Amino acid sequence: MGTTDLHLVDNARQDPWRPAGKRELMVTVTYPAKRGGQRTDWMTHGVAPRLDALASGPDLLDLPTGTVDWAGSLRQARTGAAADRSQDWPVVVFSHGYGGARELNATLTDDLSSRGYVVASISHTGEAAAVEFPDGRVIPSAVDQQHDPQGKLALDTRVADSRFVLDQLTRLERGANPDAEHDPLPRGLTGSLDLDRVGIYGHSYGGFTAAETMYHDRRFGAGFNIDGSMAWDIDGYGEAVRHGLDRPFMLVNGDLVDPGTGEVFHHSHLDTRLDPTWGAFWSKQHAWKRDLHFDHSTHYSFTDLQIAAPQLTSNAVTTYTKTPLYNVKAKDW
Repeated sequence: MGTTDLHLVDNARQDPWRPAGKRELMVTVTYPAKRGGQRTDWMTHGVAPRLDALASGPDLLDLPTGTVDWAGSLRQARTGAAADRSQDWPVVVFSHGYGGARELNATLTDDLSSRGYVVASISHTGEAAAVEFPDGRVIPSAVDQQHDPQGKLALDTRVADSRFVLDQLTRLERGANPDAEHDPLPRGLTGSLDLDRVGIYGHSYGGFTAAETMYHDRRFGAGFNIDGSMAWDIDGYGEAVRHGLDRPFMLVNGDLVDPGTGEVFHHSHLDTRLDPTWGAFWSKQHAWKRDLHFDHSTHYSFTDLQIAAPQLTSNAVTTYTKTPLYNVKAKDW
């Protein structure tokens, strides 16, 4: 796979988290490619400390900050690789979890691209844990993940972000360079996108974003939600939950643990104890649907932490420098 980053500016929108400026996004585009190029860094040096603090927290790896050299690890995708022009490739947009980051989901985006898709992974600036721009600015999250009342604002912003990114990919396919700095695009990328086959998926709140974006924009022909509740608060059900979709949509889920009893059960449309939104969506969904469960998985098993964590189990204080993350067999954690 090849990969490149795009700095996109939506001059038609003010940034809801920083109203003095226009909406800016960083998007990683990963695409089927010919051989060549160099494996790219997993994350930048500006973003790595923010994600180190996030991933080292007690709810995730629970390690001292600085234990893992996040910026020194590599993805499978390569920069400088020419796009494979043997056919036009379907396009998929990805949205990360609430307060998360696109960088912590490179495993899925790289794997999907290797199977014949152009994947555009978005960082939702201002809500994401951190976003670094080409001029060196690092924009941290402006939201409190635990006690934030602005879930509806975040959702609306994410839907607008996703639609805008597809607009810019359409411009790219037609020969324009949407990058704000007009950095050169990978050779062959223009003209290799099949915009008649576009999907969207996301993890956690990103899965909610995927369903809502499909509801508001018919260009997205299919989608799936990875383990994300589809409401911004107890009464804030999304439009997709209320009305369903008329295009294919899949629910992908792991195990949930009842915080009161410790009981483990499936996060599915069949069990509404902790998340009634999936059952509500299931009953309204008009088109093809599937509820796919992974036994013994957790909410973050679907992120890069599933790849990183097993590498830490043998020596919890090892710092990994230039570690090929995907050469280690993942296991339950």
